[in-house]
Amino acid sequence: MPIQLLPETLIDQIAAGEVVERPASVVKELLENALDAGAGRVEIVTAGGGKSLLRISDDGCGIPSAELPLAIRRHCTSKMEGGLDAIDTLGFRGEALPSIGSVARLTLRSRARGADGAHEIRVDNGVQDGPRPAPLSVGTMVEVRDLFHCVPARLKFLKSDRAESAAITETVKRIAIAFPAVRFELAGEDRTETVLAAGSPQARIAQIVGTEFAENAVELDALREGVRLTGWAGLPTYHRGNAQHQYAYVNGRPVRDKMILSAIRGAYVDFVPRDRYPVCVLFLDVDPRDVDVNVHPAKADVRFRDPALVRGLIVGAIRQALGGMSLRASTEGAEGLMARFRPGGMGGGMAESPGATDAPFPAAGPGAPPAFAPRSAALQAGIGARAASAVLGRRSGGFRERSETPFDAETSFFRPLETPAARREPAPRMSGFEPQARPVRESEQAPAPASAEFPLGAARAQIDKAFIVAETTDSLVIVDQHAAHERLVYEALKNALHADAIPAQMLLIPDVVDCSESEAERLVEEAETLSRFGLVIERFGPGAIMVRGTPAILGEVDAKALLRDLADELFEGGQVGLKARIDHVAATMACHGSVRSGRRLQPAEMNALLRQMERTPGSGQCNHGRPTFIELKLADIERLFGRR
Repeated sequence: MPIQLLPETLIDQIAAGEVVERPASVVKELLENALDAGAGRVEIVTAGGGKSLLRISDDGCGIPSAELPLAIRRHCTSKMEGGLDAIDTLGFRGEALPSIGSVARLTLRSRARGADGAHEIRVDNGVQDGPRPAPLSVGTMVEVRDLFHCVPARLKFLKSDRAESAAITETVKRIAIAFPAVRFELAGEDRTETVLAAGSPQARIAQIVGTEFAENAVELDALREGVRLTGWAGLPTYHRGNAQHQYAYVNGRPVRDKMILSAIRGAYVDFVPRDRYPVCVLFLDVDPRDVDVNVHPAKADVRFRDPALVRGLIVGAIRQALGGMSLRASTEGAEGLMARFRPGGMGGGMAESPGATDAPFPAAGPGAPPAFAPRSAALQAGIGARAASAVLGRRSGGFRERSETPFDAETSFFRPLETPAARREPAPRMSGFEPQARPVRESEQAPAPASAEFPLGAARAQIDKAFIVAETTDSLVIVDQHAAHERLVYEALKNALHADAIPAQMLLIPDVVDCSESEAERLVEEAETLSRFGLVIERFGPGAIMVRGTPAILGEVDAKALLRDLADELFEGGQVGLKARIDHVAATMACHGSVRSGRRLQPAEMNALLRQMERTPGSGQCNHGRPTFIELKLADIERLFGRR
């Protein structure tokens, strides 16, 4: 077949395949034109999911009647005065109207400011008709009917009317966030009316993302080398099941750029579970000469001149903002708990649950345990506290409950991590002998009660040996002791690595761990990295690893369980960078070295945990993204009892 020039109509239809994918694509292109025209009010009307009717009206500057024929021709635009190097408008190619007219029945009606009247021009399957006079006030109206009526192959691939209507709504909302001063009205026979009134950026975001987002977000405002980032980043405990609630804008243009989405994941990598997505609204202001928006037919992707600068700005700004809000928990946990307390919130009442009685709480009887266990006789007799490893207790695969052990600030597992300068050699121990007793200080004999003035308050009780109940001046705080301590150990491990290698507790008798050959290979390859954490290992024949030392900060460790989890982490991580591998190793070690649920804590230990949480960035959630505490305001509790 000889090479030949394609007809103009076919060329337009091919171009439409790149620009017009579905009705939502048409809405996006026409909204961009309306906003570029300076519209303060935009009305969108749809029918049949946008396949039967799309009508977009605006009060912008309008199009002079003499320019209407040019408006529907390809590559005719009024937005390229600065060339491709300085694009400061949403649209610029001049392809939207001719592409739409080639696959639908298009009517373009407009009246420029100062003109005597309006004119319209029609395009049906690429055939032009007009312009002719028409009634319209200042602005532009674009009507699109029977989309893809002349391209049945494209029409049959569209989704249901409901799905296409939802896609249009999402497109309008995503654009509306960047233009809070513009009023958007979305109506039609296939939808309920949606009105986004003009207002402040915060009000517009609350309308679209949700009012609870404002209660669970921190504000961003950062500048680096001429690139400015503003917006709001959701708390790590406020996350969703997909990335649809991540809104990114470059110079007011909504984008779904992979680099930006990757930067958002990187900023939350230590806080949010792998299968969850944070909620955020980010606005990047970049010199138009430093960003290329002409890399995607739908302008959904952009290319930065210095992508490392932009990525570093996003990651750094979000982490810095979250670091300053480490003790701010998501309101979702408290709201969910309050809902469970309300009548009917537990699916018919507490009496329907197994083992429930008519009384909401069992009466305290002779056998009921006290709120706090009594101090041990050993402490009252003046015997000092054991070392942290003894407090944790020897275990195999987890912690076992030990007899009540007095708390000591110098040896407790909750003490701050020592710096290299302050680190002391542990006293030698001989098998079968206990550490020498020392006199009990006055502070141990009569500990001062913790003050409720602290951000996390004072510990009042421990529930089910897993949750700490604390009281502040205006709220009740419930802390997951394992999740909280896991985060503290993780941050301590990371901070120690920046200063010096973590000291190892060398084992008198090395442990030999049997594993598969592949697991042994992965562990040996990372032996140098593991040694920085204080885990000293070496090969011990086929399918075996010898453990000569464990991190001193973790106390006694189940080496077999730890090595298997580390091997799994290294396998899942694949070919990742050193920092990512270190973070994975630190997270796994933190989980193994944290105080487990099922261990009774002394009041002083609980308060020490609360104080260390207050000093540690990111302590509001554990390494897996779960919240470490839930705060119930006393005002909400009073409402439950009808006091407010």
